[in-house]
Amino acid sequence: MVLLLSPLFLFITAVEFRLLENSAYLFLQKEIIVSSSYVSINILREQARNTTDPEFRKKLEKLILYRKLHKLFLWLMVPAFCISLFTYSSLF
Repeated sequence: MVLLLSPLFLFITAVEFRLLENSAYLFLQKEIIVSSSYVSINILREQARNTTDPEFRKKLEKLILYRKLHKLFLWLMVPAFCISLFTYSSLF
């Protein structure tokens, strides 16, 4: 039963990391205007390298970690879904 629900749990975890990663709000706090709520990871890395504020850099690095964890859990969901589908179909 846990195997069948694992893709759902992985997806929920990925969504949680996406919600934790609110990069546009962080940029707006520093009065940096962004055109989208989904700031690219390259811009996050560039800002982390160029900033002189250590607190802002730490927050940016945390956002990069959240973005990587979000992608990791999405990628883990794909094989878990395939395995779950195979297991469910073999039950019948």
